[in-house]
Amino acid sequence: MPPRHIIVIGASAGGVEAVSELVSRIPGDIPAAISVTLHFPPRGASALPRILERVGSLPAAHAADGMPLKDGRIYVAPPDHHLLIFRDGIRLYRGPRENGNRPAIDPMFRSAALTYGRRVIGVVLSGSLDDGTSGLMAIKRRGGIAVVQAPDDAVFPSMPLSAIEHVDVDHVVSVHQMGELLARLANRPVAVEERTVSDETRKEVELTEMSLGRMPAEAHPGVLAPFGCPDCGGTLWQLRDGDLVRFRCRVGHAWSAEALLQRQHETLDDALWTALRALGKTPR
Repeated sequence: MPPRHIIVIGASAGGVEAVSELVSRIPGDIPAAISVTLHFPPRGASALPRILERVGSLPAAHAADGMPLKDGRIYVAPPDHHLLIFRDGIRLYRGPRENGNRPAIDPMFRSAALTYGRRVIGVVLSGSLDDGTSGLMAIKRRGGIAVVQAPDDAVFPSMPLSAIEHVDVDHVVSVHQMGELLARLANRPVAVEERTVSDETRKEVELTEMSLGRMPAEAHPGVLAPFGCPDCGGTLWQLRDGDLVRFRCRVGHAWSAEALLQRQHETLDDALWTALRALGKTPR
């Protein structure tokens, strides 16, 4: 039996504290499956499921490929894998990084929106830059609900601020209030009306799945941009969600304008140090 509702939670810097506080306030009988993506180093060892089980009343585990979604359980994206949500359960992919992250929040949000539409509740918590904003837009386009941590309640308010700036957010609350809010939203009647799926959203989910064979180059979402991808050097396409500008390469690496600018600064810094080494120069 599919879950009544899908709650997808995304966080980055300051996210362990925020997710822990939120989960500690979610009742154990909530009629929803909960999936969590937290930015994490690819070679790190994540203890987040143990932390969440310790503070809350819901069972939590790292997601496994093919794992079915069930109400009242928490599924955590493991390091170095995107967590995508489909009708037959969870899929894990080592697909292209988004905003330099794998796992990233936007792929989880988009896949949930594409699959479950109005049953999805998207939550953006503390974090740097703006991962989660594009995915939250997809959730709203499909009739889902957008919930964002109040910026003054977040250790790192950049992600909540970006979501509030670009998305028609339904609720902006502290994590102390969010558990009760999510329980109330999850107990609302299940919606049967579905909104039309955006072709661009479907294409982006396919890129995360590395389904390149299904998509000819001319069908790539967006228009060609005069920049190269920092991860692979490929040409970038520019996409626009309202006033949010994003970029994707042919392989599928994705960047917000802010994340792309930061990575280009890092690349330039690396190039300058390489040039100094080649010239035999040392900085004073």
